[in-house]
Amino acid sequence: MTGNEILRESRAGRQAGPIAELLSVSKNYGSVAALSGVDFAVRAGEVVAVLGPNGAGKTTAVHLLLGLARPTAGTVRLFGLEPRHSDARTRVGAMLQISKVPETLKVKEHLELTRSYYPRPMPLPELVAAAGLGGLEERPFGKLSGGQRQRVLFALALCGDPDLLFLDEPTASLDVEARRGLWASIAQRTARGGSVLLTTHHLEEADALAGRIVLLDRGRIIAEGTPSEIKARVPGRKVRCRTRLAEAELLALPGVRSVHRNESERSDGGERSEVEIFASAAERLVGELLARDPELTGLEVHGADLEEAFLALTSRGAANASPGPAGRPPVAEVPAAGAAGGPPAPGAPAPHMRSKTSSQEEVAA
Repeated sequence: MTGNEILRESRAGRQAGPIAELLSVSKNYGSVAALSGVDFAVRAGEVVAVLGPNGAGKTTAVHLLLGLARPTAGTVRLFGLEPRHSDARTRVGAMLQISKVPETLKVKEHLELTRSYYPRPMPLPELVAAAGLGGLEERPFGKLSGGQRQRVLFALALCGDPDLLFLDEPTASLDVEARRGLWASIAQRTARGGSVLLTTHHLEEADALAGRIVLLDRGRIIAEGTPSEIKARVPGRKVRCRTRLAEAELLALPGVRSVHRNESERSDGGERSEVEIFASAAERLVGELLARDPELTGLEVHGADLEEAFLALTSRGAANASPGPAGRPPVAEVPAAGAAGGPPAPGAPAPHMRSKTSSQEEVAA
């Protein structure tokens, strides 16, 4: 174990209670409420996924915790401090969805520059290995593929060997192998006591990584719990099979909520196709299917997945909420702590961690 790992574990062990928290936090942009009375916390050694539709307030919550925005009401704490405090900032790393770094610098130059901003940076060889950048160190950032750029941005977030890592859509543009490698790096960090706050639209990723999920909709928390607890809130099961029954006939069966037909998966001369049916009473549905199509094949029954839970819970929230304004006024850029065009002052976020305009935030949220 390296000295940095020992130091990080000792720091995590001394942290009593949450390492990051929002306490009755509200954030308004003019007349639009981006967050309304939100309470949640991140503890040492856990991965928390903040999920929600576009505009739900996910990016606003992240910006508040990073000190890139201030709450309209409530309290934000990072390691027990105000998020802009230098002692808090040097213990976090952030990979935001929209990040800009100079394209002419080589990968190694980016890593060395960003490491120089922190008092106890991660050793360069560990950084390269964690982000899967071996062999790319001498390549200019502008010559990298989209997936390679994502891996560099992940490495930049790790440069300070953070106790808390903010990841906003971290696996966008990554292939399956690179995605799995990033997941493994995240698991290794949490196993050593590090924490991760994840925002993503890839629900499979949240299900695989997160020990706890916070589901936001229209600026409010509508559900919170483990992935299993979130999925259990949606009654019903998923039935897959190959059948000749038409979609309209399937939708008319008792308890059926939705039907998805995969036209590319046909058999028996095109008479049968694979369907996925979500129903409130799977046992009754299976009986009806077999009665109407005795030659049905490939029958499988599964519990609701996170996607079904997400759609059901957010649809329910949208049905109960009154429509709000579609737009959001611009959010001012947070000025750099250092001189214009130069590196940030000690404790200030590195260049790839700085804020976005509201139009960018709306896309990321």
